[in-house]
Amino acid sequence: MNITPFKVRIAAREMVDLRRRLSRTRWPDEIPGTGWERGADLAWMKSLVGYWLDGFDWRAQEESINRFAQYRATVDGVGIHFIHQRGRGPDPLPILITHGWPGSFLEMLKILPLLTDPAAHGGDACDAFDVVVPSLPGYGFSDRPAEKGFDTARIASLWVTLMEGLGYRRFCAQGGDWGASVGTQLGFRHGRKIIGLHLNYIPGSYRPWTGAGSPALTPAEARFLEEAGQWYDAQGGYAHAQKTRPQTLAFGLNDSPAGLAAWIVEKFREWSDCEGDVERRFTMDELLTNVSLYWFTQTIHSSCRLYHESASRPLRFGANERVEVPCGVASFPKEAPAPPRDWVQRVYDVRRWTEMPAGGHFAAMEEPALLAADIREFFRPLRRKQNESPAPAD
Repeated sequence: MNITPFKVRIAAREMVDLRRRLSRTRWPDEIPGTGWERGADLAWMKSLVGYWLDGFDWRAQEESINRFAQYRATVDGVGIHFIHQRGRGPDPLPILITHGWPGSFLEMLKILPLLTDPAAHGGDACDAFDVVVPSLPGYGFSDRPAEKGFDTARIASLWVTLMEGLGYRRFCAQGGDWGASVGTQLGFRHGRKIIGLHLNYIPGSYRPWTGAGSPALTPAEARFLEEAGQWYDAQGGYAHAQKTRPQTLAFGLNDSPAGLAAWIVEKFREWSDCEGDVERRFTMDELLTNVSLYWFTQTIHSSCRLYHESASRPLRFGANERVEVPCGVASFPKEAPAPPRDWVQRVYDVRRWTEMPAGGHFAAMEEPALLAADIREFFRPLRRKQNESPAPAD
């Protein structure tokens, strides 16, 4: 596997083009007083775009990102961008962390130092990890797939090959959103490679077996299914569009930076623990760095295609099918729709379940210390077991 160092450096002409487009934004109208109830608020979006034009410094963000050890590798014919940060401790445990949509590898920058160098952040050096954070195919600086079939199962296979190429025969997996789906596929299809699985989200497409021979739904499970249906009716329009007509959606979002920002930032507001004020959780710089990544790499269409691909092969479990690797779940209060433990335990071998005091969908950005602590504590006994037992044969 050919691995080469990588640095972020967007061409100046791309930045000039972005400014030109932002300065010529054609704004929609808005019914007075509606605010965010029908989508992105007009006044707030004008403020964001104004800052994007006159206050945001992409070059400073590049410099910050480039402090991390980044690489590109060709994995089974696909160019994959990733961070590979070595741990500082006596025996770092390898962990692969996968992001989701509409996030990116940038979600993990706050949590990376907490996992690689816990002693420098009030923890124990014995809890250190070697951390690998790849960009999903079609996201950021990874290749945009030019063929059908790049669903979460195929991505999981790519990740196994990537980790083997980095010298890790067995590793831990962590993720939220699509990262949780990929992590689940890793545990289900490549369980012998996975030491343990930690999730801060349960995939919306995940369905355990509830047919003949399965336990009856508990009241909590029945309530969850009803609430999940209500949530998708009220807020799931984005997912339906992306899994059915991503190509049509792409014409507008790939051409208008203001439109792209509205599509992405609305989700950060809706899904985070911000009480309706997105700037309580994220700075404009954080929001715009993520949006700019999508813009400069022209990956909004290829990222949305993952919804279409995965809808063709949803994550469904048959009778007696389970993810056998040990699983830890960090349940953040503003994550929705969030299933109860009863539902999750139908398929996952849940060894640890933590009800978090704060945070939402973008846990690694919102509450990095809480998430890092839970990851360290979940993997601690598995780390001891891993060190005591010989690795299983491939």
